[in-house]
Amino acid sequence: MVATIKEFEKDFLKAIRDGNAAIFAGAGLSRPSGYLDWRSLLKEIADDLGLDIDKEEDLIAVAQYHYNEKGQNRNKINQKILEEFTKEVKSNENLDILTRLPIQTYWTTNYDTLIEDSIEDKNRKPDIKITQENLALNVSDRDAIIYKMHGDVRTPENAVVTKDDYETFNLNRQLFSTNLQGDLISKTFLFIGFSFEDPNLAYILSRIRILLGENRRDHYCFFKKVQPTDYKNDEDYKYDLIKQELKCNDLKRYSINAILVDDYSEITEILRGIEFKTKLKNIFISGSAEEYGIFEKYDATNFMYNMSKELISQDFRVISGFGIGVGSYIINGALEEIYDSKFKKIDDYLTLKPFPQVSSSHKDLKELWTEYRKNLIYESGVAIFIFGNKKNDTGIINAAGVFEEFEIAKEYNKIIIPIGSTGYAAKEILQEVKSNLDKYWYLKDSIQILENESNGQKLINEIINILSHVLSYNIEIK
Repeated sequence: MVATIKEFEKDFLKAIRDGNAAIFAGAGLSRPSGYLDWRSLLKEIADDLGLDIDKEEDLIAVAQYHYNEKGQNRNKINQKILEEFTKEVKSNENLDILTRLPIQTYWTTNYDTLIEDSIEDKNRKPDIKITQENLALNVSDRDAIIYKMHGDVRTPENAVVTKDDYETFNLNRQLFSTNLQGDLISKTFLFIGFSFEDPNLAYILSRIRILLGENRRDHYCFFKKVQPTDYKNDEDYKYDLIKQELKCNDLKRYSINAILVDDYSEITEILRGIEFKTKLKNIFISGSAEEYGIFEKYDATNFMYNMSKELISQDFRVISGFGIGVGSYIINGALEEIYDSKFKKIDDYLTLKPFPQVSSSHKDLKELWTEYRKNLIYESGVAIFIFGNKKNDTGIINAAGVFEEFEIAKEYNKIIIPIGSTGYAAKEILQEVKSNLDKYWYLKDSIQILENESNGQKLINEIINILSHVLSYNIEIK
């Protein structure tokens, strides 16, 4: 049975939001960066044995044969691992997306360091588990755990590579099996970078079947569809098509749902969509106010306070740069809702990053503010614009910073909700949006309310309606 992309998105997004998502990475995740797959890694080893690697299906047996023929010496295999997986390579988009997502658990059979390097590049702290001894020690303030169940390039002599290594896995690495069992029961896994012919997948699946018993949770795996254009004759194509269908059905024994794609680039598109929709729950509120225009101050502050409170109650995360005349009311509303809710934690629902007033680096303060804005908006999926004015020597003017945040939100393809009735920069932003409603399709039924409504509660209700509308749609990511 094959899972639909929509089913996968729904389940995996929920798992991410609940903190129960996990990644299991195979060699295919590292290949776009320039590392070898198993077959390429063992080609020279097979040549030494007089074997044609392209004819071999059991690649682990090839490694074992070499070990046997060399008098139980695996030095060449170790050297090959060291040479191939210490080359200078770049990250790749799938890896970057997976390590940007708020996922805390990564399992891999790869020897390279791409996952941990990519996590560190995202300013996240990895806790890397390579040996059983590592499992007893925890890195403080870790953001992600990486289980390298088959070893690491830095200690190739301990890598799981031969049949002996696989067959004695539970003797030498029993605690990895125990941890994997717990995660498979409690988390939703995405297996990525595996092919049907991957020897690691076959061995992992055999362990999963034993580990899980009847305690099964749905997991997912990407595979490329068998395509007629990949075959010289129709008979071979039909044969492999039947075989693929049977293998997909067989994966259900392990509670793994196969997702078939026409091209590997589709996987990247799906992951982009997952990242985009994960961020839709993060709401950046842009605005500043020395005055509140047609709103009485009491009504304006109540509107901001209650809007923030309602967003938190609907399980959105509020992001604020603490704009003058706006930030304190946004924060107070968010905090009250968090404190009133038994299981909500501040760090999960509120991000507050006041703008620095003095530059402590070589950067100009304006340049530093732009960087701050980009970071705040990048982490969000939605930008709400309210008021947007400031005082200068001539009086009250529209806030240039709010306009800059609008431009950044457009550049990052964020969902934009301008509350034009609050006036000032927000009003001008609404006028631009209103002139291009094909792009801002999600506002077509709301634009009049956003432009004219002065009742705070009605505006809040409309904001929630827009967000619900966006979350329910399958948005194309560009």
